Amino acid sequence: MTAPGASRGARTRPALLAIFLLVLSAASEYDPYRILGVSRTASQTEIKRAYKNLAKEWHPDKNKDPNAEDMFIKISKSYEILSNEERRSNFDRYGQMDESQPFSQSQHRASRGFHNGFYFDESFFHFPRSRDFADSKYLLHHAQFNTNVLPDSHKRPYLIKVTSEWCFACIHIEPVWKEAVQELEPLGVGIGIVDLGSERRLANQLGAHRAPSIIGLVNGRVTFFHQAVVREHLRRFVEDLLPQRLVEKITDDNYLRYLSSWQTENKPSLVMIDQVPLVPLLYKLTAFAFRDYVRFGYVDQGDKQSSQLLWKFNINTYAPVMLLFKEDAERPADIIQARGMKRQIMDEFVSNNKFLQVPRLVNQQLFDELCPVKQFHRRRKYCVLLITGEDQTFLQGNRAFLDFASANKKDVLRFAYVYQRHQQPLCLALLHNQAALSPKVVILERRSQAGKVLYRSESGGWNGSEEDKYRLHEQLELLQKDPTYLSSDATLPELNNEMAPMFIIQWINAAHGYVLQVYDDLLYSNWREMMPILSLIFSALFILFGTVIIQAFSEPGESKTRNPKPKEQSQTEDDASSRASTSSRPPKKDFVEVTELTDVTYTSNLVKLRPGHINVVLVLTDASKTALLRKFAKEVFSFSGTQSLHFSFLNADKHRRWMPSLLHLTAEAMQNEGNSDEDEEASDYNGHVLALNGYKKYFCLFRPVFTGEDPSDSSSETSFSSDSRRKSRSRSRSVSYSRSRSHSREDGAVSKRGSSRATSIEVHHKLDRLGLWMERLTEGTLPRLRVLAWPPLDETT
Repeated sequence: MTAPGASRGARTRPALLAIFLLVLSAASEYDPYRILGVSRTASQTEIKRAYKNLAKEWHPDKNKDPNAEDMFIKISKSYEILSNEERRSNFDRYGQMDESQPFSQSQHRASRGFHNGFYFDESFFHFPRSRDFADSKYLLHHAQFNTNVLPDSHKRPYLIKVTSEWCFACIHIEPVWKEAVQELEPLGVGIGIVDLGSERRLANQLGAHRAPSIIGLVNGRVTFFHQAVVREHLRRFVEDLLPQRLVEKITDDNYLRYLSSWQTENKPSLVMIDQVPLVPLLYKLTAFAFRDYVRFGYVDQGDKQSSQLLWKFNINTYAPVMLLFKEDAERPADIIQARGMKRQIMDEFVSNNKFLQVPRLVNQQLFDELCPVKQFHRRRKYCVLLITGEDQTFLQGNRAFLDFASANKKDVLRFAYVYQRHQQPLCLALLHNQAALSPKVVILERRSQAGKVLYRSESGGWNGSEEDKYRLHEQLELLQKDPTYLSSDATLPELNNEMAPMFIIQWINAAHGYVLQVYDDLLYSNWREMMPILSLIFSALFILFGTVIIQAFSEPGESKTRNPKPKEQSQTEDDASSRASTSSRPPKKDFVEVTELTDVTYTSNLVKLRPGHINVVLVLTDASKTALLRKFAKEVFSFSGTQSLHFSFLNADKHRRWMPSLLHLTAEAMQNEGNSDEDEEASDYNGHVLALNGYKKYFCLFRPVFTGEDPSDSSSETSFSSDSRRKSRSRSRSVSYSRSRSHSREDGAVSKRGSSRATSIEVHHKLDRLGLWMERLTEGTLPRLRVLAWPPLDETT
């Protein structure tokens, strides 16, 4: 007779053996090497190649197999294991899978651990997984954090959890964390997870040295969560991260002041009306995201002090309402009412109303968003700018400009105004260095991020009359039909930031943040995080007291500084500057490779130039070589990256007859010109630039325009100087050779008279408009002059 204990033992052994074989079969089933089809000695290149091929084959969008999605997940997770050397080593040594890679529901319920050659079901010991598969999309890496998350923290707060593998304390907070994520993420809170083991560098940057830890990130500032992990505490923690006074409480007593402050704040005013007494977190998060563009206020419908406001705007109480006001405080510019307001709806509503109808340009960021740089022809944006003042005498004209902008709403037009006293450099650049005594209207189009614009100022000024409105309307209609209507160009300086706080306020805010951080560290005894701050404080105190002690015990005679050779040093600096000024090379920071056209390089750089390549040649003399080369390099530097453009210069003193010979061989010049050889030879070609296409035998010509002033002119020459400047401005509308001969003779006469009194400043300004000409060259809009053959450098007539 068999003993009962022996019978039970005999029945238990087959069951344990079956479980052991089942676990072994599950381990062999999910082999990442087998799934990717590579050997255990495969290199990273082979693993990556196999992963790409299998991912393309089993992608659910391309493969209609019902098991394609599961197979694609297996392939992705296998690649995650084998691409990480640490995880691959763990699998090779112990057969341990990464905890964040459940290939199937069965493995999700029972992940494997290996110890002393035996597999155990983790659920047998009641050890649930420390990281769910859904958390993988929140994992942060060091590069991703600094590139995306850190800048984005200025628009929304982030809640980051620091965890690690086999962190049993992390298991207890996991349910609460999931509930908080499901509640806060739809509101716009960013979520992140940092693995303390694999992302040690990021953890050190955040100051997290233990797991679990919960961190809040706002405006690049890290704050640790120190309370009990409860959903309400996490919600209040996120709310406390936001700056104070984001939302203003609106009642019957202050709503008129709030809506009328659009001119001083230069922002639209948004009012949200709801039935709860406290401002909802969703509304605070939206206000934080758009705080640089819109002012936010909140009205409690249950408050008796807001009954007059609700009656005036006829507000219903069954759903939240958002009213957005711009320049008109009596009537909202836009309104939205929805039951169950969502973040996406609020973001779209505020984004469509970020600016006033006619905002004031107060900084460069606002200018860039209102008047973006033209990228394509169909995306042209014209900025209609009113240059005015802030006194009461300008008030009528400013209101008339606002009425005109409200009646002419078009997608291609942006209306704005600027105070001349606050943005004086910008106004001087658009008004030819002359202060405006009356308001002026300027229409401009931005062409580059460097500040280049095409513009046209309205003649006669702006006083808000019906005649001014009619004239401006005609100009805008003409501009949309003919973009070349903007005839002037300029380079605008960066705008002054009128809203920037004073230095003392910035210093106080920074000091306040450091004090709060030190207090938080002292309160929770986080000495490891406090060490850098304490080291900085003690170092500053040591330097301060050390300096005071040294000065106190030093002798009076030792404090006198000795300057034995000031004249010699200044003389050395003058010699160095003179040598730099006589150097023919352009500045190193604007360096462009410019070769000289000689008998040796003429054939390869022009006659036998490859098809599609253009050689941009500057004509100069020995006297103007230094100034022109330096200016030429600066103007063409932004185009030097184009491989089809080459840059050269031709010395007119060495090859005096080459330019007249080239113009005589031009078919257009032979038909339209009738002057003699001597007249062409006597012309001054100094500062001319030619774009030569050697293969197709044509060229484009840039003729310099004098824009400088001669400081040595006497008072008797004032009329002549003003006349020459008027002629220069008349010639600024075109720099091509295809203009009439009457202009050519006039330009030649001015060049001759200007050359007799040429200075280095005049020569420097000859290439002022070369950048705009180069833009037209790359666009292909310059007129082309054909030649039958290229003249040799030694041709006489």
